[in-house]
Amino acid sequence: MSTAPVASAPALIGPGLTLPLVGVVLLATALGCWRESGTPRRFWRGLFWALFGLPFLLGDLIQDQLGKPLTDRLAGLLVLALGLIAGLGYSAGPATPPSPKDQKRRQQRAALLGHRLFLPVLAIPALTVVGVLAGPHLRWPQGSLLAPQHLTLAALTLACLGALLLAWRVTGDSPRRALQASQGLIESIGWPLLLPLMLAMLGGVFLASHTGEAVETLARRLLRPDSKAAVVATYTVGMAAFTMVMGNAFAAFPVMAAGVALPFLIQDQGANPAAVLSIGMLSGYCGTLMTPMAANFNIVPAALLNLQDRHAVIKAQTPTALLLLALQTLLLYLIV
Repeated sequence: MSTAPVASAPALIGPGLTLPLVGVVLLATALGCWRESGTPRRFWRGLFWALFGLPFLLGDLIQDQLGKPLTDRLAGLLVLALGLIAGLGYSAGPATPPSPKDQKRRQQRAALLGHRLFLPVLAIPALTVVGVLAGPHLRWPQGSLLAPQHLTLAALTLACLGALLLAWRVTGDSPRRALQASQGLIESIGWPLLLPLMLAMLGGVFLASHTGEAVETLARRLLRPDSKAAVVATYTVGMAAFTMVMGNAFAAFPVMAAGVALPFLIQDQGANPAAVLSIGMLSGYCGTLMTPMAANFNIVPAALLNLQDRHAVIKAQTPTALLLLALQTLLLYLIV
């Protein structure tokens, strides 16, 4: 009798569904750019979003056909192409405000719908939490409904689909209108939409290049390992500073965790790993509030709100960020 394990059926909702859906939205944005008439750089704008959406839509298929090494090289070339298009300014969409007639129509529609407009937006976090909590118990005939290894992503996908259905119910608009609205929002954000993906991968790059070991060597030369205050301040302030440089706490986390938190706080001082790493991430988020490198948080809102000072968001957040960083440092010192 064979004792080989039987492969479990894939979950209905997981990365295999989420990533192609993202690719479809980006490809629809590209097609929308190409269909425009009389707008500047429409070909390059469409090419930018098509290249960005290609890995989401066909990444797994290409890897199955060409193999992982060649697919990785093609992905690197694609990233360089995206950077070239964005660097030359060809990815920016036309900043054309709505006409007074269109603006008046939108205001009248918003007044008619009232607070119901917020229902789809509020449904996303609510349904995501419900999905994460109930996900392990949700089944369909072939297996799990939500992918156990990617439960949060699967729950968020389900929540977005539910919110989209709710939005159609509330507004009465068509799916085509939703894609048109997504194109306007995506082009308003522009190339900073890529930053979370790019910056999050930097953590893996630094980890593979043993940057954390280099930080640990430097810290041992400059710090007294038995000085709890110096080590704690180096970790929290270093997380914030490194995040300000890289624009993302996920990129700073593996470096500072491997270089300072693990050898000095967890191993030498015997601190609780969960507390140290959690507070370290919160310290990194304080740096996120104070840097233009976190463009999706600090520069994009200023652009969407048409603020004269593009750093107005950072200036408003800096006092709060510094206060929170000081409190996180004090809290970690007391815990250690």
